[in-house]
Amino acid sequence: MKRILPTIVISQFFCTSLWFAGNAVMGDIARKFGLDAGYLAYLTSSVQLGFITGTLVFAILSISDRFSPSKVFFACALVAAAINMAVSFEGINLPGLFAFRFITGFFLAGIYPVGMKIASDHYQQGLGKSLGFLVGALVLGTAFPHFLKSMTTGLPWKYVIYSTSLLSAAGGLAMLALVSDGPGRKPGQKLNLSGFLKGFQNQSFRSAAFGYFGHMWELYAFWVFVPVILSAYNNRYPAAQLNVPLLSFCIIALGSVACVISGLVSQRFGTKKVAAVALSASCLCCIVSPVLLFNQSQTALIVFLFIWSMAVIADSPLFSTLVAQNAPAETKGTSLTIVNCIGFAITIASIQLINALRNDGNAQYIYMLLAIGPMLGLVALLRKREAA
Repeated sequence: MKRILPTIVISQFFCTSLWFAGNAVMGDIARKFGLDAGYLAYLTSSVQLGFITGTLVFAILSISDRFSPSKVFFACALVAAAINMAVSFEGINLPGLFAFRFITGFFLAGIYPVGMKIASDHYQQGLGKSLGFLVGALVLGTAFPHFLKSMTTGLPWKYVIYSTSLLSAAGGLAMLALVSDGPGRKPGQKLNLSGFLKGFQNQSFRSAAFGYFGHMWELYAFWVFVPVILSAYNNRYPAAQLNVPLLSFCIIALGSVACVISGLVSQRFGTKKVAAVALSASCLCCIVSPVLLFNQSQTALIVFLFIWSMAVIADSPLFSTLVAQNAPAETKGTSLTIVNCIGFAITIASIQLINALRNDGNAQYIYMLLAIGPMLGLVALLRKREAA
């Protein structure tokens, strides 16, 4: 039993490194295809759209409730690794690049929410702490390609693609070999094409889900635009010479610490209360961002981005915990998957909105728009508290 959580966490970290593999080498890909920097948002959105499509299919077919979650995780990890590797093919064209990133996102639907389903089946008690470690692994996996890029400067960009594909395959194999189905799983569920909507009949489930949706409006847009913010700072202050890949890794990766801390703190102060505090903190970061994003002090900028990075993700495992705890037991995996599906659909809207509106004139103020999500998420949580 002691090996279960570490294995899930490590496997999740290895496999989710595929998520931003394309973003980390976007500069090289842009040069290869003659693209401008705006394509970073499109490349990210293609993965998100694939993930949304995958989670919708997985939810409607109740894949993680009808079949062994560990085997689903393993199969998706191997397929996603192979598709990710295809990005490095010599003859790949631009439509092929976006198609491969879309398909990678599709099979990530069998990794991230299924990993949470596996954890919830094994750790019905102390689930917030367990998901804190698990979402922390997602954050590290998301940031890791930026670290690989910073460490392989001067080497072909394809090394990042090779490395993340190998990690994903290793993560899938570890899950299959070391993690059995948990005692909380109800096997052999029948196909129910409308079962993914069952959780929304519960008021507590809806409250957690809508809080999560508000959180997601901000989260991935922040992650996507971290390197853009740092590059813009270098352009405004040429003497700064910030190491964009390494700093992007450090800023995003620090969020993993926040996930672990929030999961532990929630054991004492309550999951909903800690989630509300974290959501309020990230909302405040959005609002004050114009003051600090182009501050002449590099230290002020970096410290602010570190704080924002921790605030923006700290509530994620807590919302997942609330969703899992309030979902019907027989459709827990499906409920987690459909909430992920809707949440990631929201990320495309926020990413594309910022990308469409952002220019040199408003770059200092544009990220205030991300406060909309946390504000609405807080309304959902407070409304539930009043109803209770």
